[in-house]
Amino acid sequence: MWHRAEACATTSIPFLQARPAFDSTLKLMSKMLEEIRHQPEALERTLHAELPRAEKFRAAMMRTKPRLIVLVARGTSDNAAQFGRYLLEITTGIPVSLCAPSVHTLYHAQLDLTDALVIAISQSGESTDTNQVLSNARERGAMTVGITNEAKSSLAKLAERVFLVRAGRERSVAATKTYSGQIMILYLIAYALGAEVRIDDLRRIPDFASQALKLEEEVGSLANRYRYMNHAVVVGRGLNYSNAFEFALKLMETCYVVAERFSSADFLHGPIALVEANFPVFVFAPSGVTWPGMKDIIAKLQLLRAETVVISDEANKSVAASRIIRIPAKLPELLTPIPYIVPAQLLAACLAVEKGLDPDKPRTLNKITRTL
Repeated sequence: MWHRAEACATTSIPFLQARPAFDSTLKLMSKMLEEIRHQPEALERTLHAELPRAEKFRAAMMRTKPRLIVLVARGTSDNAAQFGRYLLEITTGIPVSLCAPSVHTLYHAQLDLTDALVIAISQSGESTDTNQVLSNARERGAMTVGITNEAKSSLAKLAERVFLVRAGRERSVAATKTYSGQIMILYLIAYALGAEVRIDDLRRIPDFASQALKLEEEVGSLANRYRYMNHAVVVGRGLNYSNAFEFALKLMETCYVVAERFSSADFLHGPIALVEANFPVFVFAPSGVTWPGMKDIIAKLQLLRAETVVISDEANKSVAASRIIRIPAKLPELLTPIPYIVPAQLLAACLAVEKGLDPDKPRTLNKITRTL
């Protein structure tokens, strides 16, 4: 329980000072950390290689736009899909649904997907239910797009159009660079659907990710503070709601922390009752339309004496919290999701090492998960 970590809310406890700086030799052992560091190059490679496909898709979409978009994925890819839902609805005005695969695989519902665009997202391209949904969608009249890291995968063969995440082989079970690569491709798909997403802005994202990586030493030292943490809450909203899900997933699968994730709005509808003094709450807080509500949440948490850790950037100077992880760049809200997930990934990877765990090989998990 978190009572062991209540002492962590003060900086004068002796055992917190036992390891004042994060051990760099431990970092080198983690494939997860290596892959987090690879993200700027992987993002740049993905954008460069997939932009021509996006341009061709854009030309096709100018002739016939879908009336509905359906996103289907599992695990980390489903978190990327959550981002896609917000991005595509906000920037294109086309309604977007997150698919419930069991509607297809267990209940065998016959959906009318005429004039719909179904986008399947899978790192391996071998997720059984995701692929079955895509196959059914083609039969039911949908246009289909696949997003995967594996060019020779089943998903790549099933989809009419394929976008490849150019992340290279991901050796850690915990997905990091494929998640950010999927988000990059979703930006490209929004562009192809006529969104006011500027390619020159997307070219800035790899540099923003590099800026976030400069926080590695700071985040590694911060991880030492939470090595006894067993429970936490992660809060995000809008374009960063997906990051709340993804960070919580990383805490669960690599650190074995019971991490609940909420939008800031839903959090006030009941879950805030679980917060007590020193309870850890991680918050994604960019400047922009979500900030006023997030600011109110942080203020309430401060009154409850929660341990608040806020991920933000130089564009948002009014953040007040127990701890602030601030990316050293000014980011427009639309471009924050990829840079913001980087310090969260770093924290999960470093915290796993602090807990004596191997973040590359979480217990009972495999890289490819097949479900129906």
